Amino acid sequence: MGIEDWPEQTRPRERLVREGAQALSDPELLALLLRVGVRGKSAVELGRDILQHFGSLHGLFGATLDDCTEVHGLGMAKYAQLQAVMELARRAIAEQLQAGEAFGSPELVKRYLRMKLGGQRHESFVVLFLDVKNRLIADRELFRGTLTQTSVYPREVVIEALDYNAASVILAHNHPSGLPEPSDADLRLTGALVKALSLVDIRVLDHFVVAGPLVHSFAEHGQI
Repeated sequence: MGIEDWPEQTRPRERLVREGAQALSDPELLALLLRVGVRGKSAVELGRDILQHFGSLHGLFGATLDDCTEVHGLGMAKYAQLQAVMELARRAIAEQLQAGEAFGSPELVKRYLRMKLGGQRHESFVVLFLDVKNRLIADRELFRGTLTQTSVYPREVVIEALDYNAASVILAHNHPSGLPEPSDADLRLTGALVKALSLVDIRVLDHFVVAGPLVHSFAEHGQI
């Protein structure tokens, strides 16, 4: 039975309008993006199967085009739709950060970084450059790959911060392994960056480690 044959009060689109998006389950929200199912499955059933295949929303939104095209019911068009939704959400949060809420709302920063880094399969090092009012100036991925003090160069971070005339920065990187706890190398790198940036009077407000939906804050754990 297709969704159009369901009682009107149970259809995802009508429920969203009536009750709000928060009332819908993950498969129902995904069904609204998919719009149609496949032979023998409604869009909601297809959405449920897709989430089971990728393991989570983070897994789905972090999937590559090749990953999606291997799943019946997904393809380039649906992949493009999913990526567009994620990018719009990231930009909406970035607007709030640019309005000066970055340091005043650590949870907002965490949400932004989860969306940016949580689904990546490679390790990335990102710097958020902030002005004197803690508004976001720019967001740059500066390094990619296994992070060590020798692969992330403090001098390059300092140069970028000076180019943006940043008053402070927020550091972030991801652990594709799924474990958010910082390594000894992470701690040493953070110390080196704090020291290098302090020489040009730029503060490091925090360093976040993102592992899927989990985020570790150095500041909250007294590590910075």
